[in-house]
Amino acid sequence: MTRFLSSFKVHHLVIIAMMAGLGIAVKPLVVSLAHLITGPLFIPGGSLAGGFYMMWLVLGAALLNRSGAATLIGLVQSVMVLAVGVFGSHGIFSLVTYTVPGLAVDGVLLITRLEPREKLTMFLCGIAANLAGVILSNVIFFRLPLVPLILSLCMGALSGALGGLLAFLVARRLEKLQI
Repeated sequence: MTRFLSSFKVHHLVIIAMMAGLGIAVKPLVVSLAHLITGPLFIPGGSLAGGFYMMWLVLGAALLNRSGAATLIGLVQSVMVLAVGVFGSHGIFSLVTYTVPGLAVDGVLLITRLEPREKLTMFLCGIAANLAGVILSNVIFFRLPLVPLILSLCMGALSGALGGLLAFLVARRLEKLQI
């Protein structure tokens, strides 16, 4: 683990902390709005909202272009949630529910060997991150019946795709600003 962390420079760790913090900060706002739509459908709000707070994992992976960056962002998020006890805390399960979407992003990057800043890559990473979150939440907490589960997975894939595309737009904008 020490060798892995020592491969990141200080500015990489700052970006990881920023992405983790932004993901945690955005989540309560987006989930509250999503509940207006998902509540009547009896599906978890994170299915629809997830793509918009998972986008920070995708953006961090694209900005850093380093193996394991998204997983590290997810791990930092889980530690922040456990330490502070913020909205959406799943207790000790937060270590899993926040880290696995980062693993999914890194897995897509590893398997596809696509460039992290490409639109298609960020699109796929957003889908993978949010579907990982939806599946984990269902297995650990919700155990939805088949029809709501399928609806939740479809909404999760759509939301993840939109989050990935939004991350692409933000990355492109940051690139134009030479940040």
